[in-house]
Amino acid sequence: MIIETDRLSKSYGKTVGCEEICLSVSEGQIFGFLGPNGAGKSTLIKMLVGLIHASSGKANILGQPLGDLEARKRLGFLPENFKYQDFLTGRELLDFHGSLCKMPSDQRRKRIPEVLRLLKLDEGEDQRIKAYSKGMQQRLGIACALLGNPDLLFLDEPTSALDPIGRREVREILLDLRRQGKTVFLNSHLLSEVEMICDEVAIINKGRIIAGGKLSDLLAHGIEVDLQVGNLTGEIEEELAKIGRIVLAEGSSISVAVASMEDVPRLAKAVVQTGGELYELNIKQHSLEDLFVELVQGDGRS
Repeated sequence: MIIETDRLSKSYGKTVGCEEICLSVSEGQIFGFLGPNGAGKSTLIKMLVGLIHASSGKANILGQPLGDLEARKRLGFLPENFKYQDFLTGRELLDFHGSLCKMPSDQRRKRIPEVLRLLKLDEGEDQRIKAYSKGMQQRLGIACALLGNPDLLFLDEPTSALDPIGRREVREILLDLRRQGKTVFLNSHLLSEVEMICDEVAIINKGRIIAGGKLSDLLAHGIEVDLQVGNLTGEIEEELAKIGRIVLAEGSSISVAVASMEDVPRLAKAVVQTGGELYELNIKQHSLEDLFVELVQGDGRS
């Protein structure tokens, strides 16, 4: 596992930041870490990258315990709130960051233009950062995180200041990193974006993990099928109830909640074989946003 935590906790006096966090993140995936404001997302990330110390528990990053210097050299990190020296140019900032992590000068000369091109900042590389738009500054932050060609990348709201085109371009960069075998730990409030690119997610609320796993598995339980059936009889309803849970049956309309997409053709077949006439079939699958709201609002811990 690239990231493995065991009851990792952080308290600030009587205030709990994170409590007994147990996570496992495999190599070569995009992992989404979600939660409402103040849930403990940034606290956990800061512990994992070594900015703050845990109060209790333990964790391994890239096979090494928290704080290991060799492991930290293989990390990239974009914090949610960052501000760079705006009197520098984009190129100068990247050169400065490269020198801080002891990247040799010849390696910096090769890597900096690559990262600037990747983030479409090469035309503004010699502008002062204070002249950058908010979106350009966000791209520059991502460039700093990618500069060292990290094996594990922590991104805290990486697309918050970007327009739709910029968000799509960053998504493509993250997907390409995954294709290269890199691992991305992504914290984002843009749940539709997380749904598009993440392999697994974990949801945190009030400092504790309340759900987690493969995104496909988490969303599989939210499939509802609406059918318009001519000659809808009690026998047809009984057959459909063997496949899923009847949510609504009114007139010629019937809605059935099923466990997986494989159940959908079974519903259609059951209608036809029991003498019904299937006029319409619509699939409604719950989104990640639906799941997130349901779990967070239903988490009644004090």
